[in-house]
Amino acid sequence: MVAEILRTKWMAMTASIWIQCTLGGSYTFGIYSAILKSSQSYDQSTLDTVSVFKDIGGNVGVLSGLVYTAATFNRRRPDGRGGRGGPWVVILIGAVLSFTGYFLIWASVTGLIRKPPVPVMCLFMFIAAQSLTFLNTANVVSSLENFADYGGTAVGIMKGFVGLSGAMLIQLYETICPGDPESFVLLLAIVPSLLSVLVMPLVRIYETSTVDEKKHLDGLSTLSIIIAAYLMVIIIVKGILGLPSWANTVTLVVLLILLASPLLIAIRARRDNIEKPCYSPLVDNLEATTSGESLVVVEDKSLNLVQAMRNLDFWLLFLVMVCGMGSGISTINNIRQIGESLRYSNVEINALLSLWNIWNFIGRFGAGYVSDALLHKKGWPRPLLMATTLGAMTIGHLIIASGFEGNLYPGSIMVGICYGSQWSLMPTITSELFGVKHMGTIYNTISIASPMGSYIFSVRLIGYIYDKTIIGEGNTCYGPHCFRLSFVIIAWLSSGFLSRVCWCSGQISFINRSSRRGCIVDKRLTTCELFRYIMLYSAICVCIYILLFKFVINC
Repeated sequence: MVAEILRTKWMAMTASIWIQCTLGGSYTFGIYSAILKSSQSYDQSTLDTVSVFKDIGGNVGVLSGLVYTAATFNRRRPDGRGGRGGPWVVILIGAVLSFTGYFLIWASVTGLIRKPPVPVMCLFMFIAAQSLTFLNTANVVSSLENFADYGGTAVGIMKGFVGLSGAMLIQLYETICPGDPESFVLLLAIVPSLLSVLVMPLVRIYETSTVDEKKHLDGLSTLSIIIAAYLMVIIIVKGILGLPSWANTVTLVVLLILLASPLLIAIRARRDNIEKPCYSPLVDNLEATTSGESLVVVEDKSLNLVQAMRNLDFWLLFLVMVCGMGSGISTINNIRQIGESLRYSNVEINALLSLWNIWNFIGRFGAGYVSDALLHKKGWPRPLLMATTLGAMTIGHLIIASGFEGNLYPGSIMVGICYGSQWSLMPTITSELFGVKHMGTIYNTISIASPMGSYIFSVRLIGYIYDKTIIGEGNTCYGPHCFRLSFVIIAWLSSGFLSRVCWCSGQISFINRSSRRGCIVDKRLTTCELFRYIMLYSAICVCIYILLFKFVINC
């Protein structure tokens, strides 16, 4: 019985969820960034440069995609026994990279090895972060293949748990090694790697359909929401009242019990599959066709990567992601330094870092649902929601720039939710613009915009202005002025999207009228044209703001 449960797609899903829960090392950079800065004698620009290589390693996943394709080629069998290859190969590579990268960082920080040059430390950070792409690719793509009929839900669950993983690791840190970031880096080297190696044999590809897939996937979705709510309550209680060490242990045990709950769903799904006959999607489709529905054959017009890169929409979307993802990841990378400059306590800063993962989860999990609802019920295109979220992100950046007491709480909430929404909206917009056949390659290529934007905003903007500000004040700056100019400029880069929302309101009403008339083709064309005009106008504004930024710096 146990062996039969272990050889099911639900057990593969459970194992993937557990691995995803340990992939938040990049989101916890703020915990060990201070000790990394002091032990290596870095200034803010150098620290931001190291963090950019973290973002590059965690977002450039083209290599992991190629390895996954090679490892799973001709290894997909109904019983999950795929011969020598399979997703486990990709997971093993990711585990090795994770241990190697974080162990070398820990050895550098503790003095176990000689202080490495900055380029070598950047390489260590890149290796550690690159493990995320291998582990995430293996889990997400295998889940998508195992649950092809409900791929959106499966991928949403995977992405959601990645968004929560940072908060989970912080709870582990505050229980096992509170106030000891050096030990936390060693923890990052051991826990994800060990867990991945232990459960990787369970992650397989099953090309069979089971009964009540949607019901059990909804159960996993509900569980993820419960875990997110639990983490948020614990973080808020810790920030307001504080918790003794024994209470931290209890909260961690409860969290581990919740994370073990997918096992119950896997067992229930296996039992239902035995009690009820398995359905065939092909038969269902044929019955629907013979009952009177006409079968529509849609011509595949998907673009490959080279064709997409020749399209203006590709580069406009890439530019928008530079602004949206880059500014968001730059905020979380500098949240500790911002908090220290505003005299936040370590407890408050750790709470902000933990809550960021909750807001990131809400953005990732919620944006897809809201965009679908707006598209089908109102006829509003997804680029409009993307423009709206970037407009809301502008308000968040201005709140952070204001420096009033407690400003980081509402500011980080708005920026965190809007940043997370980009990771949900960008893949769906990519599929609508370029088709689904080569979406994985195109999506991973556009994701490079995140580290590129992180470098522009973190190093060339935030780090540069910060180092100019602390001249004569030592290596640390205190006061609202330390980051004010940086976030005002970042807000400028996003503010144009608010005017774009108002500008396109007339276009949206036309789309609604077209959808009510059933003009689906006209609606799609109008959506693409609307996207093009919105993003082109945004690109013009970005150029204007960059020139304005240079003028301000020179003055």
